[in-house]
Amino acid sequence: MIKRIKVWVIMLGVGWHLFGELYGCPKELLMRLGPVKEIMERTVEEAGLKPVGDVFHQYEPFGVTGVILISASHFSIHTWPEHNYAAVDIFSCSNEGDPERTFEILCKHLKPRNFSKRLLER
Repeated sequence: MIKRIKVWVIMLGVGWHLFGELYGCPKELLMRLGPVKEIMERTVEEAGLKPVGDVFHQYEPFGVTGVILISASHFSIHTWPEHNYAAVDIFSCSNEGDPERTFEILCKHLKPRNFSKRLLER
């Protein structure tokens, strides 16, 4: 038996959430914590965001997960250097930062051959 569930979507207008996928990035930019963290910090600075904390984790033999908390919400990355791939999540719940501009800046630094992105209003 299949149950039907009604789903109500309410747009509150509290912010913008961007989900990005970067394909074909140079492996050496994705392998180690140092370069990933430096690129994310540079992106935050160039995008005019205000960092308030961060957490990064180095996987072995390679790959990184990192989150920079910004005053408007967060900016995270997960890397798979063996696939030249990174997944990115940028959420801004104020006018402080533009997730699309932040994503463009990140792409400039990570140099993907192609990418996809999805922007949702929260």
